[in-house]
Amino acid sequence: MRTRRFICDRVPLCPKSKGFVAMPSQKTIIINDKPFVKKLSEIKEALRIELVSRTEQEKLWNQLVKSYHYLGYNKTIGPRVKYLVWFEDRPLAAIGYNQAVYKLKVRDTFIGWNEEKRKEQLPHVLNNYRYLILPWVQVKNLASHIIALSIKQLKKDWPLLYGVEPYILETFVDFNQYKGTCYRASNWHYVGKTSGFAKVGATYQYHGNKKGVFLYPLKKNFKQLLGCIDKPLRVLKNQKYLEMVSMQLQKNIWHEKILEEANIHGFIKELPNKFNQFMGRFVDCFNRSEQVFNAFAYIKGLLSNLDRKSAEPIALEFIDNPRGARNLQFHMKNAKWDDQGAEKIYQEYLSERISDNEGMLTIDESGFVKKGKHSVGVSRQYCGSVGKVENCQVGVFVGYSGPKGYGLISKQLFMPKKWFSEEYAKLRKACLVPEDLTFKTKPQIALDLIREIEQSGLFKAKWIGTDSLYGNSREFLDAISDKYWYFADIHNNTQVWRTQPIFEVPEYKGRGPRPKRKVATTPSESVSKIAEDDTIPWREMYLGEGSKGPIYAEVKALRIYRAFPEEDGVIPIRSCWLFIRRLEDGETRYSVSNAPEDISLNELCKASLMRWPIEQCFNEAKSVLGMDHYEFRSWTAWHRHMLSVFIASAFLLEIRLHVTDKKKFNFEHSNGPIACYLCSIW
Repeated sequence: MRTRRFICDRVPLCPKSKGFVAMPSQKTIIINDKPFVKKLSEIKEALRIELVSRTEQEKLWNQLVKSYHYLGYNKTIGPRVKYLVWFEDRPLAAIGYNQAVYKLKVRDTFIGWNEEKRKEQLPHVLNNYRYLILPWVQVKNLASHIIALSIKQLKKDWPLLYGVEPYILETFVDFNQYKGTCYRASNWHYVGKTSGFAKVGATYQYHGNKKGVFLYPLKKNFKQLLGCIDKPLRVLKNQKYLEMVSMQLQKNIWHEKILEEANIHGFIKELPNKFNQFMGRFVDCFNRSEQVFNAFAYIKGLLSNLDRKSAEPIALEFIDNPRGARNLQFHMKNAKWDDQGAEKIYQEYLSERISDNEGMLTIDESGFVKKGKHSVGVSRQYCGSVGKVENCQVGVFVGYSGPKGYGLISKQLFMPKKWFSEEYAKLRKACLVPEDLTFKTKPQIALDLIREIEQSGLFKAKWIGTDSLYGNSREFLDAISDKYWYFADIHNNTQVWRTQPIFEVPEYKGRGPRPKRKVATTPSESVSKIAEDDTIPWREMYLGEGSKGPIYAEVKALRIYRAFPEEDGVIPIRSCWLFIRRLEDGETRYSVSNAPEDISLNELCKASLMRWPIEQCFNEAKSVLGMDHYEFRSWTAWHRHMLSVFIASAFLLEIRLHVTDKKKFNFEHSNGPIACYLCSIW
């Protein structure tokens, strides 16, 4: 049994005692930290909540909070209660309440009291200042259940201990750490964020860490009890927008592929509420209720059956306002809302559902054909969607695939080098291109995106998969962290050696310039020639189950040597795997990998399949979600549109999980976009 030891040398005597007694020096409390994985229904009846303030267990409460709460333990002054939640002899959680903060704008606005009333009635408001579920406890819905238990007990204990009846509770949630899910599930009201100031002595100092504020009325008539019956609540001003959102969601124009191919017609009545609940996690990223309404409308438009999913058609359908299209364009281009925070929430959502140690980060670009010359980053360049050089924009995307599913997780628009010339200065400004943005190649952009994902710690991965643009980039392959193995496509004319080559400066023959650069003393050969070599046999391998049945391929895998010429003549030689696969349609593809020499062929085959879900993501996003329908010209709007597509695709994931839970639909045997989005193809 795994245990942790906590030392208690002085502990309180009893709940009503104000003194302390000396206990035997360094009394050790042993805590079992073995993973606690159960269903709430299995433990619900056996849970007990215990008031530990001024008891022998208070020191344990302090130590647990100090060790495992991200804010640690700070000694509080004034009235307070501390609870431990137990299952049999194991503590599962710690929660504490004390007096509310003196001044809090969003809370005071919600209550509607003036300064005089606040001074008089503040003792009736309590603060949930610490809440900890021990890290080894994994019980779904336990957090909200414990909040309910503590509130029930608090309503009894606080009046007995301090002679004051609480009318309303408050708590703060650091959105950089948590989402406040358990409070939302317990029907707490989110009323806004703190101003980012903290009281230091007699003054307030700005620290910038704005936290979300949640309130929970213990009495329905709390305003009357607090003497604030005349002043209206400002939060009610948002009611009209909430009603408009509700009305827009009821419009039954979901994309037919979502309904027909996913076979969820019986589920359609639940879609509006499900969508509303899903989008609720992003509400805190917006500063105004109008922004929430516009965001809901835009993403609902992407999920609809509209022929064209740009701002104007979406506004005409979902916004009952003559200025709807202009408002939506302003929302995407100029409005001040936290799109970076929304992307983080999206990534956290996706990570919780598909991240896996065996996963792969996939890098690819997608082109978007444009007619004009004034859209950000537009230029004549190769466009993969049409297979030729075209006037287009190109975005670099990072996807993720693994045993649990796949999806797009990050993006950045590629800016051609000419866009950074003086000739394009006015156009850069008009398109809101960041002033500090500098030219970067697609491999450099991909590396930046990978580093950001790695730093976030959200997506576990063993592999990095790329197409030939990145597989032929020495800069990209060299910069990949040692924690990853790459599986990169290469061109069929890539030159390699089967044995380690020797590079030397050729002997001078007496004519012309004297040779300076080293060359291989043995000739290289193309990978396509190796594929044609009958001395290396093809092996038929089962790759996995696809949407249309089993996937087979003929493969060859061998160790080869590869070199990238350098300007100074020094040529680094790399030993790596060459993986050649010939599919049933006769197409042959070539890849290299830095995986260890002892890796199995089955593992390489699996890696070869993991790179392709990103293509499925692009196909679904363009055919179902209007990824290429946008008509924005600015840098900001392009990235916000792609983020909206990501969020819309995540809602498809939410539908799949919900329907699967209800066992209404077997996604393992569906060819529909929702099924393809999540179900592993191997």
